[in-house]
Amino acid sequence: MSTHEEQLHPAAVSQVMINFALHRGMDRASCLLGTGISEEALSSAEGMVSREQEMRLIENMMLAMPDGLAMGFELGLQYSLATFGVWGFALRTSKTLRDAVLIGIRYLPLSTVYCKVALIDEGDEFGISLDSSVISPHLREFLLERDMATTINLIKELSLSGFGIKKLQFAGQPSIDATLIEKLCGIKPVFFAQKNSITVSRAEADLPFANYDAGLVLLLEEQCRLRMQRISVSGVSGRVRQKLLGDLGLSSSLDDMAVALAMSPRTLRRKLEQEGASFRDIVDEERKQIAMQLLENSSMKMDELAAHLGFMDSGGFVRAFRRWLSCSPSEYRESKRVAV
Repeated sequence: MSTHEEQLHPAAVSQVMINFALHRGMDRASCLLGTGISEEALSSAEGMVSREQEMRLIENMMLAMPDGLAMGFELGLQYSLATFGVWGFALRTSKTLRDAVLIGIRYLPLSTVYCKVALIDEGDEFGISLDSSVISPHLREFLLERDMATTINLIKELSLSGFGIKKLQFAGQPSIDATLIEKLCGIKPVFFAQKNSITVSRAEADLPFANYDAGLVLLLEEQCRLRMQRISVSGVSGRVRQKLLGDLGLSSSLDDMAVALAMSPRTLRRKLEQEGASFRDIVDEERKQIAMQLLENSSMKMDELAAHLGFMDSGGFVRAFRRWLSCSPSEYRESKRVAV
C-alpha cells in the first residue's frame, strides 16, 4: 500500500473546501495558489487530486483565515456521504452502522480522513478512534477537527433510525471550547481523554438500516475495490495513473507524461515494461472504466464523451470502445438500461 501522501482523492473533496473558503471571503485564485489543482479536475466527475495538493489548499485557507475559530470543525460539517461518491454510497446501503464502519475503514483512502483510524468495539461502545500524530504538526489540529466533524456528520446522516453518538472525546483540548463544539454538532465533548474517539452504543450499532440492499452492497464494494486499485500510485504505473486522472488528463501522450515525470520517453517505457505495463494499456484501461461509468450513469452525448476521455473525435471513441467490449457505446448504454 502506498503512503497517504501518494494517495489520490476525489476532487469533490477539495471543491467542498474551496466553497467553504469562498463563503468566508477568500477568492478562488488564493485558494488554488501553488496547489496545481486544475479547474478541469474540479469540474470533472472523475477528477482526482493528491494529498499533497489538498494540504497546500488547506495551508492557503489557514493563512487567509488565521483567526477562524472552529474552522476545521466547521469545514468537516460540510461533508456528506454524497461528497465521497461510491464510498459514501456503500456506507449508506450497508446493513448496519457496524457494517458501514467496517466498509468505511476497509476502503478508507477513498474518504478524506488524514488521521490514523482504529476500530473501537469493547464494553457497551462501538466506534472509531482517530490518531492525529501521523499528521504534520502545523496541520494537526485543523485536520483532527475536520476528521472528527466529518465523521460525526456521516454518522448522523446514517442514523435514520434515531440513534445518536454516545461519546465525543479529544485526547487534548482543541482551540475551540466545548460550548462551541456542542453548538456546532449537538454533542458535548470530553477533553483530555485517553484518545480522540467517537462512539455509539453497541446495541444501536447493530440496528438495521432502511436502505440495506445486499446485492447493491456487493456491487458497491467491488466498485470501491476497483477504485482503490486506481488511486494507488505505487510504482511508475501508479504515478502515470495519477497524472492521467489529475493535471495531465487522458489526452496526454507518452512524451507529455515523460516530461511530467522528469524522465525520457525511453526510460518511462522501460520502467513501465518492468512493471508489466505499457502507457497505451494504462490509458486504455482508465478510458474504458470512465466510459463505462459515464454511459451507465449519465446522458452525455458521444462527442461529449469522446472529448472527456481525450479522443480527437467521437469516431475514435467508438472504435476504441468496440475494441474494448466488442460493442458500440450506444449498444452498451442500451443494454444497461434494459437490465435495469
